[in-house]
Amino acid sequence: MHRRRFIALLGAAVIAARTLRAQQKVMPVIGFLGLSAPGPFASVVAAFRQGLRETGFVEGQNVVVEYRWAEDHYERLPALAAALVARQVDVIVTQGGIPPALAAKNATTTIPIVFMLGADPVAADLVASLARPGGYLTGFTHIYAELTPKRLEILSELVPQAKLIALLIKPGSQETEGNLSEVEEAAHVKGVQLQILKASNEGEIDAAFETLARVKAGALLVGADPFFFGKREQLVALATRDAVPVMYETRDAVQAGGLISYGTNGTATWRQVGVYAGRILNGAKPADLPVQQPTSFELVINLKTAKALGLTIPPSILARADEVIE
Repeated sequence: MHRRRFIALLGAAVIAARTLRAQQKVMPVIGFLGLSAPGPFASVVAAFRQGLRETGFVEGQNVVVEYRWAEDHYERLPALAAALVARQVDVIVTQGGIPPALAAKNATTTIPIVFMLGADPVAADLVASLARPGGYLTGFTHIYAELTPKRLEILSELVPQAKLIALLIKPGSQETEGNLSEVEEAAHVKGVQLQILKASNEGEIDAAFETLARVKAGALLVGADPFFFGKREQLVALATRDAVPVMYETRDAVQAGGLISYGTNGTATWRQVGVYAGRILNGAKPADLPVQQPTSFELVINLKTAKALGLTIPPSILARADEVIE
């Protein structure tokens, strides 16, 4: 009697183990290749998961997401991309601009890739065109870099007494260095001198603010690069300490106490990245999903920060603001 019961229980355990293995095998896997660190990009991941849910996928229930973060070490990207390919993921999602997207592209010729960029993916040789990407890559572009001249114009209007405006960029960044001539032209039109500062780590950001004080820059424009998004709290803290008017690329910095930003709604776009990944898991082909770019931009102002800086926001800027934080 006991022996028969033991055999029955053993058989049930074997069946359960086989069922579990079968479920694990058929559950799709998304590889998330991030250039930065997970902490500052928690809102990005949350928006991505929301988009997945809209297409019927819930992480941990019917889809697995394998995260690989380079923590701003570009040299790690090829190995991390290769690890995701070896994991035989079904889709790769990339965060951090052109470098992780290229690393993923170089690691596979078959796995679909959904990227998020701040620059032109055609110029970066990722897709054939926006409307017809072709191949196995598609995604979204914020065109952050192209907006940098416009940000300088708004910053100059906000701080008209500033005769010298600094631009902080990450050296080697394709998102920013490719548009420097347009920013310099915008500065020339506004009649201000442009000082280029470079930083690729926290220590260099500190040093950049020391240079700001030394050259007596009247304002700072933060370049469009995911690195600076991840360092927004440090940037805001330094700007507050030194009473420097700073223009950022996203609302996240303004919500953290920064002065002003002009760009796209990154949370909404990352939700769409999740939707694209889910649609591919459901059978859509990347070649049939056009690369999307924003059709609207938002101007966000923190009045409390402006007051602390002794700035009066011109009515012309207030009238254009999409959100005013008080």
